[in-house]
Amino acid sequence: MGMANKKGGKGSKEKTEKKKKPSAKVAAVYEVAGDSLKRKNRKCPKCDVFLGQHQNRVHCGKCGYTEMK
Repeated sequence: MGMANKKGGKGSKEKTEKKKKPSAKVAAVYEVAGDSLKRKNRKCPKCDVFLGQHQNRVHCGKCGYTEMK
């Protein structure tokens, strides 16, 4: 008895379509005030990147810094 490859299994030659991710909304992160840009979200105190705003916390995706609201 031989082992037949199933569709999409290991060793399959069939390609799957990649799903497109929604692009980052830069306009939601910055605010235009005259000739300058102002950041709306806070920065991480450890690594200086934007903190993600969640329902009950702010979280840094790079270093893992978390602050509960």
